[in-house]
Amino acid sequence: MGKRCAAPQATLVLTVSWLVSGLRTPIRAVMESISSRINKVSPSLTLAITNQAKAMKARGEEVYGLAGGEPDMDTPEHVKQAGAAALMAGFTKYTAAAGIPELREALSAKLKADNNLHYDAKDICVTGGAKMACYMAILAMVEEGDEVIIPAPYWVSYPDMVLMAGGVPVIVETSESTGWKMTPEQFEEAMTPRTKMVIINSPGNPTGAIYTEEELLALGEIALSEDITILSDEIYEKLVYGDGKHVSIASLSQELYDITITVNGFSKGYSMTGWRLGYTAAPRPLAEAIEKIQNHTVSNACSFAQYGALAALTGDQTFVSDMVGEYDVRRQFMLGRLRQIPNIRVVEPKGAFYFFVYTGKLGLKSMNLCDKLLSRYKVAAVPGIAFGYDDGIRLSYCTTLDVLAEGLDRFEAFCREH
Repeated sequence: MGKRCAAPQATLVLTVSWLVSGLRTPIRAVMESISSRINKVSPSLTLAITNQAKAMKARGEEVYGLAGGEPDMDTPEHVKQAGAAALMAGFTKYTAAAGIPELREALSAKLKADNNLHYDAKDICVTGGAKMACYMAILAMVEEGDEVIIPAPYWVSYPDMVLMAGGVPVIVETSESTGWKMTPEQFEEAMTPRTKMVIINSPGNPTGAIYTEEELLALGEIALSEDITILSDEIYEKLVYGDGKHVSIASLSQELYDITITVNGFSKGYSMTGWRLGYTAAPRPLAEAIEKIQNHTVSNACSFAQYGALAALTGDQTFVSDMVGEYDVRRQFMLGRLRQIPNIRVVEPKGAFYFFVYTGKLGLKSMNLCDKLLSRYKVAAVPGIAFGYDDGIRLSYCTTLDVLAEGLDRFEAFCREH
């Protein structure tokens, strides 16, 4: 027998009865049936600010963008050429789910040389960006109701990723006094029998904070004592300044290696944000779980883009050192200017390309502050509430010194007015 279908007349009567009787309309019924997990997820405030600034620019208004979350340099030429060559050579088909063998081997060598991490190529999964890598790592580990500890200020997507996986984000609010870093005491206090994972982002977004080896060891010992998985997001690894030093927590002991999922990518260090390439490195059982998720979601990262990533890893690294040098000049300029502005406080960031500015004395919550700053002074910044901390804002130096100078002049005028 064929499938039973409602008669057109019946469908018409049903639709009219919905409209006339005031019962749920079809679209309302659909809206009400959306997953409760997704209904818990917040829209991205960083994208909202960016879109508002773009709309103002489209109207011909001058906007000084200090909200950027990506390098303002172009992708290195040899990386673009490698991606284009792969495309023209016909590398446009599916790859192995975890990535092309050459790239996974190159990542294995990179992790050994740069991070003292010994992963076989089979332990590495190339993903559609480090964001996807984080999400798949969380999906691989978190059961319904499991708790994930997240220090705040945090990167905007961590809590929502946990919610989408059915977990419970447990936010630990850090402070300027600890350099925006979670202490072992805070970690222990936040733990419960339901704690499954802790997320460590070093260097961090939005604060630029870097955990020292000693700090990582102290946190790692606590995680080991309760068998808590560590998600170590190291996407800003190459953007480190002054006496700052990046340390991979999984490199500190075999025991920590066994409970850590390391996440990294190409977006920040090689200015490849639009290429959408990241990766996970994990002990074999975790690596296989992540690869299984990739198999049933995106299949594989973009085929020809992976050859660009291979060129980034194995080619001339001058671009990276030049970018770090340029950003350090901007960082120091911005630090000097911010320290001259009244009614705010700032901790010197050692990594990434952001300042997280304490604005509690201005008497405005961060959304209101950023809205006024953009509408009245034409300066785009990201409200701290997006990062779980409402008494601050994030300012980025992913722009020219001229834009930084004018934007900070305007920000100072705003702060003096308040």
